[in-house]
Amino acid sequence: MPRLLAVPVAALALGLAACSGTATPAPGSAGGSDGTVAVVASTNVYGDIVKTIGGDAVQVTSIIDSPDKDPHEYTADARTQLAVSKAQVVVENGGGYDDFVATMLSASSAKPRVVNVADVSGYDQEPADGEFNEHLWYDVPTMVKLVDRLSQDLTAVAPDRADTFRTNAAALTTRLQGLEKSEADLKAAHDGTGVAITEPVPLYLLEASGLVDKTPEAFSEAIEEGSDVAPAVLQQTEALFTGRQVGLLAYNEQTTGPQTEAVLKAARDNGVPVVPVTETLPAGQDYVGWMQGNLDAVGSALKG
Repeated sequence: MPRLLAVPVAALALGLAACSGTATPAPGSAGGSDGTVAVVASTNVYGDIVKTIGGDAVQVTSIIDSPDKDPHEYTADARTQLAVSKAQVVVENGGGYDDFVATMLSASSAKPRVVNVADVSGYDQEPADGEFNEHLWYDVPTMVKLVDRLSQDLTAVAPDRADTFRTNAAALTTRLQGLEKSEADLKAAHDGTGVAITEPVPLYLLEASGLVDKTPEAFSEAIEEGSDVAPAVLQQTEALFTGRQVGLLAYNEQTTGPQTEAVLKAARDNGVPVVPVTETLPAGQDYVGWMQGNLDAVGSALKG
């Protein structure tokens, strides 16, 4: 379950009231100060994808914009409140990951086009086991769907730039298909190999690569919830490394603590490769390059 902090609607309403003199752009008009389409994305992952499709036709504000910021502890500020009040397109992950976006929207009189990636994915958000993995940006097929949806929504807002959106979206889709090929290559070489995680952040990517999560469910759930791991569960997790039952540990660098560090130490002490992952886009990278880097790191780890 996610731990992103909701922002009180009343507080947001007060912040937006100070901006009430700014007119909400009419549908189909450009909302940026330079005639661009104003877009707000909950994280820089989606912000980068929008920018890749929109080019100089979009003005993007990414709310969570640095790996140094913990996505689970975000609180809104006046800057993001103002950006949401002016946005013509808003991109949220959904699935309970970034509920602060819905809170800000509810406090604003603006009516932007809202793209909810969990809805775009088509996945059941209430599966029988009760565990929906909301880290959808690690799922390449969902990103392919998202690119198509964003191209459509940007075109609806700025139809005069339709050719730009269509061309850029097609190019990005081709690059995403390259990621899917990398996953297929990993699966062909390592199908069924066990892996461990600290949180389910990269699970879509790992599973698409044919890898099997061996982590006790109680461990990754507790870490994601920010609660203590039972000693017996921690021992079971550490045993994955002492017994060399897994080929790698995928370690979320943005959520660390004594128990994840204990698991990290167990992996290193037993010669199990560690693949660091993050929830947000590292500085200086684009989405596809970032994901390809993750896949390359997984492949290198499994080669030993």
